[in-house]
Amino acid sequence: MAKSGRPGASKGKKGAKVGTGGHGRQALEGRGPTPKAEDRKGHKAYKFKQAAEKKAAATNAGPSRKGEFLAPAQRTAGTAGASRQNSSRVAKASDASEVLSGRNSVLEALRAKVPANALYIANRIEMDDRVKEAINLANIRGIPVSEVTRPEIDRLTGNDAVHQGIALGVPPYNYQHPLELLDKIIGRGQKPLLVALDGITDPRNLGAIIRSVAAFGGQGVILPQRRSTGVTASAWKTSAGAAARIPVALAANLNNTLKELKKRGLFVVGLDGDGDMSLPSFHLGDEPLVLVVGSEGKGLSRLVQENCDAILSIPIAADTESLNAGIAASVALYEVSKRRA
Repeated sequence: MAKSGRPGASKGKKGAKVGTGGHGRQALEGRGPTPKAEDRKGHKAYKFKQAAEKKAAATNAGPSRKGEFLAPAQRTAGTAGASRQNSSRVAKASDASEVLSGRNSVLEALRAKVPANALYIANRIEMDDRVKEAINLANIRGIPVSEVTRPEIDRLTGNDAVHQGIALGVPPYNYQHPLELLDKIIGRGQKPLLVALDGITDPRNLGAIIRSVAAFGGQGVILPQRRSTGVTASAWKTSAGAAARIPVALAANLNNTLKELKKRGLFVVGLDGDGDMSLPSFHLGDEPLVLVVGSEGKGLSRLVQENCDAILSIPIAADTESLNAGIAASVALYEVSKRRA
């Protein structure tokens, strides 16, 4: 007698069970990986993300402040028509927005008139004298004051930051193009005196150099796009307000920029402890000049030295190892200013 049902079918009390032929295959595939918390509408992280995006959009759409700082969207629009070769790369190289946190840091930045676009205060914060003064200074300068939740400030400053319930938003610096900066100097009838920095990574050194450039008659500072600090809030504070008067240009390639400046008639002079000429014997200080300062540890890079017309050294006592980059720049600028006087 032939057996009923297909071969191999399991049998129970009710006889053979016939398969579905794959009709239920999709039900076995699952729903894929679980979405991130910030992408799930029912999760509180999703609400924080939405609130942050709205606040960022409102901040970027606000009016620009005085000085060299602009909101990111305005910075891009303002430099689009005036940029030269590699201008898009230069615009992207500017520093990202900063968020300063902590009552002392925020208050010091506001006192130093560091450009800012928002002051964030946590809900139910303890209103001591520092917080009250910070709010008052922000109101005087027209900086928007926003009351936000503590988780919001945690997100803005980084979860590991000790923000003490207060934070200050600092927009990116609006860098100029080196050749456009030179055109402006020549257009004003001035003899160019610029300082280019090679490998300076400490923003306090940058701030000190900007201050010295302002004190000794310089007209601008040039930074390389890579391996260099930018004009941060720390640099702005160290400059003691000079960053509001001395423009900073960003070079997509420092060596190419030095070559272009030489073609425009500027002498490129580097500072290095092993320089072949002593600063007191340098007699070109009254000529159009670019003074190149290297980092404390490595000094000037090889390619930068090759593009210099001369390498100067500052004579110091034998028991002194080296000079800080900011101090070396100040000494050289003072010597140049004496000759120009």
